Amino acid sequence: MAQGKTKIKIKQIGSPIRRPESQKKILIGLGLGKMNRVVELEDTPEVRGAIAKLPHMVALVD
Repeated sequence: MAQGKTKIKIKQIGSPIRRPESQKKILIGLGLGKMNRVVELEDTPEVRGAIAKLPHMVALVD
C-alpha cells in the first residue's frame, strides 16, 4: 500500500509588483503569480522553505 502524501493549500495574498526578482521567481515556482490564486502542493521541506521566505505574500489555507 502506498502512503498518501500530505498536501497543503497555499493562497497568494500579496502582489508581486515592486518586489525583488527572487521573490517573483519563488511565487512562480510555487505555481502562483496572480492575487487570490490557490494551489495545492505536497508538504515537503522545499515547499515549506519557499513559504517561509514569503510570509508577507502567501498564506496557508485550511
